[in-house]
Amino acid sequence: DFATPRAILTGHDYEITCAAICAELGLVISGSKEGPCLIHSMNGDLLRTLEKKKTLEGPENCLRPKLIQASREGHCVIYYENGLFCVFSVNGRLQATMETDDKIK
Repeated sequence: DFATPRAILTGHDYEITCAAICAELGLVISGSKEGPCLIHSMNGDLLRTLEKKKTLEGPENCLRPKLIQASREGHCVIYYENGLFCVFSVNGRLQATMETDDKIK
């Protein structure tokens, strides 16, 4: 038997650098090298783009995600290359940001 993909996720213009699956909510969250993070359904439907709105105060650069973790409560924590942590709801709303000088792996 040959394995076949359940869905093909589209929407990124650059290579994927990180991804997380939240099976409880049926979501796949992925981040690409030069773009924002995207939320897809497990069926492959693009649901949301996670990026900071220009009208909000705080760090401007929510690009180059390195790590993503999603919770079953509907929160997504993303660590970006520039030392920025962002917490988003699965509805795409930015809830909090924090900058650090530490190297996170």
